[in-house]
Amino acid sequence: MSRLRSFLFILTISLLVGLWGCGSKASAKASAKATDQIAPAIPPGKGLFRSHEFRSTLKALPNWTRVMESAEAETEAFYSCDASKEVCSAAALSWQKIIRQSLDLPAMEQLKAVNSYFNRWPYRLDIDVYGVSDYWATPGEFLRLSGDCEDYSVTKYYALSKLGFATDDMRIVLLKDNIRNISHAILAVKLGGESYVLDNVSDLVLSHLKYEHYVPQYSVNEFYRWAHVSPQALR
Repeated sequence: MSRLRSFLFILTISLLVGLWGCGSKASAKASAKATDQIAPAIPPGKGLFRSHEFRSTLKALPNWTRVMESAEAETEAFYSCDASKEVCSAAALSWQKIIRQSLDLPAMEQLKAVNSYFNRWPYRLDIDVYGVSDYWATPGEFLRLSGDCEDYSVTKYYALSKLGFATDDMRIVLLKDNIRNISHAILAVKLGGESYVLDNVSDLVLSHLKYEHYVPQYSVNEFYRWAHVSPQALR
């Protein structure tokens, strides 16, 4: 019974946890009521980074909601800008460059190309760029001003979407880095039955199973969010 109580407590915190800035000390802060319906997504212990996963609806995620409201139209405008007929912004030209360079590559090479391309942008804290401790930038904002780990992940997400990767195969994952003892975010992309990690701290694209020091807290795409519970937490 005590194990079950612990599980329910951890799950509730995972569902309630607010978005935090990467690089900060990892912590959980309730930000909304747990009113979403919860449903197991895949077998226990078989989720991202070997976690237990529980899927729910997208609620109380204002940073991600704000991005979704404009990112698709913003990136489409970047891609459709015709430099031979109009003045295209540096952000638009950067976006066109990586998309066009990657269009004809095999899927794994597309992941590597997108990951390494956007990793060239300098890491910048939200407080320094936007004046707040936690802010998720749209791809356009990131291309102009750069950002922190969530912002790399968001921009890679929309670039891969433009290249044809399905929303169901991508998630932005908020996690704890147990080596650095900080909060972090990465993009996880499913390819050929395996999930691969696109991380701003490395140009390598490796299976999520290679990252034993990453402990996922929750993940999102445009349809759902998932709470993640470590199997160790239930022992």
